[in-house]
Amino acid sequence: MTTIEQRGETKRMSMLQDMLSALVSRGARLMEGRDGTYSAESLEALCQALLSSRGEASGVALASEILRGFDTLDAEGRRDFLIMLGEPYDPDPDRVENAAAAYRENHSNEALAELIAATEPPRQELLRRLNLAPGGTPALVHMREALLPLLADNPGLKRVDADFGRLFSSWFNRGFLVLRHIDWETPAHILEKIIEYEAVHAIHTWDELRRRVQPADRRCFAFFHPSMPDDPLIFVEVALSREIPASIQGLLSEDREVLSPDKATTATFYSISNCQTGLRGVSFGNFLIKQVAEDLAHEIPGLKTFVTLSPAPGLTRWIQAQAEEDPDGRAAQALALTAADGWHLDEEVAGKAEPLIKGLAAEYYLNAKRSDGQPIDPVARFHLGNGAMLRQIDWLGDTSPKGLSQSAGVMVNYLYDLGDVEANHEAYATRREVKAARAVRGLLPSGDRKAKKPEIEKKDKDTA
Repeated sequence: MTTIEQRGETKRMSMLQDMLSALVSRGARLMEGRDGTYSAESLEALCQALLSSRGEASGVALASEILRGFDTLDAEGRRDFLIMLGEPYDPDPDRVENAAAAYRENHSNEALAELIAATEPPRQELLRRLNLAPGGTPALVHMREALLPLLADNPGLKRVDADFGRLFSSWFNRGFLVLRHIDWETPAHILEKIIEYEAVHAIHTWDELRRRVQPADRRCFAFFHPSMPDDPLIFVEVALSREIPASIQGLLSEDREVLSPDKATTATFYSISNCQTGLRGVSFGNFLIKQVAEDLAHEIPGLKTFVTLSPAPGLTRWIQAQAEEDPDGRAAQALALTAADGWHLDEEVAGKAEPLIKGLAAEYYLNAKRSDGQPIDPVARFHLGNGAMLRQIDWLGDTSPKGLSQSAGVMVNYLYDLGDVEANHEAYATRREVKAARAVRGLLPSGDRKAKKPEIEKKDKDTA
């Protein structure tokens, strides 16, 4: 999107916000006399009023007041409000039963419409009406962010979360998303968001950010939604090079030589950060990677290879679990070698640890499965599900404290071969087949180089 197009989009959004603000002002005059204090109970009454409202101005004003009121509640009040959105806003069982019986007897359009209406939870309509308020979409995203930590202790909230998820999947459909190139000329308030949201390799200073977005061999792209034009949904950082990088240290080195883009043959996606916790479960990354790869291939014809340089966030935890099961095995030996601070700087220790940990990493990626047959590593699930191939395991690819702690420094490259992406995706989706290079499979113990049947592992949370 060009700067002129971005300005036009911002102007259109500003006009829409002005119109909505005018409606809120008109509606607010209809509701004068409220004291401005809120509780879960008072907001419930406003929700009932919003659902029964027929006036446009009063509806927008009510929605704005509910969202403003939710913002003022403490943690307990927010929990009570969200729980209130549960059973009282479920479909009416009698109406569903009657509508189903009527449709079974008569497959008319009217009977089908009534069945659909009967089975839709009223809270979906409530959420749609709340979305009419100025800033309603980001407010609802933040509302779901408050809901997610409550799910474990409040099973009834899962139905509320499901309705948020269904609506967000529609509202944040790929057709509504706008891809923007982020560079040093991007407005400062958006660059600040990039610093804040970077979740893989932290950005500590503006100079670090400049090194990520300004050089000719660096790119950054983000998806935005028209209702949240100043807040990215997800962004990816890309490095252009002549070869596939095997470590984040070299890729982000301050004294590296900047490469002219026309000499680059490889584009490496080295950081993909989801920005909105409230949109967890809504898929953006697969669309982002594929569109960025296509755009870069068009911009730089010399690019032939598209890979990631990805973390292995659960590797150390998995190795620890294997060591507990077999105190004399390879995992226990690897942990003993890597227990001391600075172990990776000792050539003798690192030399002994390398074959152990790389072999364990291959087993982790190829054989360690959840009960549904998918890899236990969340980053692997993301990239393999998008049609990538596990290309190589990088020894000491990340020697930062975080990298050493979560993966003994291991990183991995996933290859996005644009000609094979769809076939790889189908193989993974239908058969849970992990496409991996021969070099990766060769790291497995000799008797274990064919993928094992899925084993039951503790489920971990998906990460974006």
